[in-house]
Amino acid sequence: MLEAIDLTKRYDEVHALDGFSLQVAAGEIVGLVGHNGAGKTTFVDMVSGLLQPDSGEVLINGRPPTQTRGEIGISPQHIALYRPLTVREHLSLYGRLAGLRGAALRNEIEDLAIALQLTGFLDRRAGLLSGGQQRRTQAATALIHRPSLLLMDEPTAGADPQTREALLDVVKQRAGEGAAVVYTTHYLNELADLRATIAVASQGKVIARGSSAELLDGLPGEVLLTAGADQVRVSTTDPTATLLELIKNARQPVESVELRNPSLDDLYRSLAASDVH
Repeated sequence: MLEAIDLTKRYDEVHALDGFSLQVAAGEIVGLVGHNGAGKTTFVDMVSGLLQPDSGEVLINGRPPTQTRGEIGISPQHIALYRPLTVREHLSLYGRLAGLRGAALRNEIEDLAIALQLTGFLDRRAGLLSGGQQRRTQAATALIHRPSLLLMDEPTAGADPQTREALLDVVKQRAGEGAAVVYTTHYLNELADLRATIAVASQGKVIARGSSAELLDGLPGEVLLTAGADQVRVSTTDPTATLLELIKNARQPVESVELRNPSLDDLYRSLAASDVH
């Protein structure tokens, strides 16, 4: 559905993208993670058509972004709402820009208002909304026309738990209906909730790609054992076997144990600290 091929973008001496390639299938959620400056937002802007690559190609269903703008929904990293407009007016505006009219538009507004918990403030101006309400409204402007490609750039940054849960539920629903989703985030636990595949960006390119199970395979977990005054913490690729060995060799009665399998945070730290480019 989405195919980005060897994208480059340079600003003077800074390579924002340096051979960035990524494919996203219909119905797939790809979690795009990486440090600030890794190229995530530049990539999202390029797919949305806001930026042109110096070289490389973006294709959406085989066509460039300039020919598919009605098929893209984007929730940018920073809040971009019109303060004097109400939530309803925002959704009507973005829906009309995508070609929705009449009952179809009203139904989409009603459905999204329920799904993203907007019903209580649909007629409130954006400038009077809380941060979480603004986040939900901005996401709704990306979702209103049911695009086949969703670009969600840090959609829950600074959001409250209620906002985060509502957004994740709707993103999962839209992917289940066939939308391709690119979801950038620093909250790696969200990607587990979304059952997303992972793409790790570093220095303008994707350096790791796959399911969380594939990428976590071989990474060490951790065992913490407390026995009397002794506390032992061991990094290991086989937490269960390591725990049994620690219990066997404990000199005092074991009071507590904790097993932690490798997580997406471990993957992120491992790749970020490596020399892979």
